[in-house]
Amino acid sequence: MLRNTGRAIGWGNVVLVAVFGAAWPIQAQATKAQYSKPPYPVMAPIEQYRMDRDAEIALARTAAPSSISRDATILVLGQKNFETAVQGKNGFVCAVGRAFAGPLNNPEFWNPKNRSPICYNPPAARSLMPYAMKQVGMALAGASKAQITDAIRTAVARKELGAPESGSMSYMMSKEAYLTDQGGHNLAHLMFELPRNSVGQDNPLFFVSWDPAPVIEFNVPVGQWSDGTPITAPHTAHRRSQPPA
Repeated sequence: MLRNTGRAIGWGNVVLVAVFGAAWPIQAQATKAQYSKPPYPVMAPIEQYRMDRDAEIALARTAAPSSISRDATILVLGQKNFETAVQGKNGFVCAVGRAFAGPLNNPEFWNPKNRSPICYNPPAARSLMPYAMKQVGMALAGASKAQITDAIRTAVARKELGAPESGSMSYMMSKEAYLTDQGGHNLAHLMFELPRNSVGQDNPLFFVSWDPAPVIEFNVPVGQWSDGTPITAPHTAHRRSQPPA
């Protein structure tokens, strides 16, 4: 699917070592100090998380190369949850994630600037999208982060939500994403999701735990954006991916 995948992942691993291997201790200390208090303790007004529908569809497609996203199902943020805007035919599902659709331990969980274009492959769409749908539905209904966390924990205990299917992975290669307030705001990467008990968690540089969900995520930076252009410097998100001030 990506002609230069091997080269791109190789470049990404160099960056991973250079950035995380050298800068992580300093970055971790700074982040810990900065996030001693949650920067976004509660949800902002819902309209701050919304986008123009056509712009959201276009942004969702930038998550992965067009060979994948052009035939994918596209979701947009509706009034009560994500809803289908375009019915696809290749089994992939692309959407513009908001922070409250992702890991519950994210200190920017309620960040209204977050716009995270993502394309799930078919196994990830079947096994991981249900987590996003549950969290988004609760968030839009006014639930607190604590209530969402308790609901996920209960759903996992009841086996209503479970571990990722074998082969689950997703693309986050958009040049126009706004992933975090930190650094350049963006990083092109692939994510490989595994059952949490299948991988040791003693190395925080490579894995993101979805606790209390039984999911652990391996992030691999890549050396090109979804449009095929190379990444040559830290990237600041395009203004279109941010909500109005």
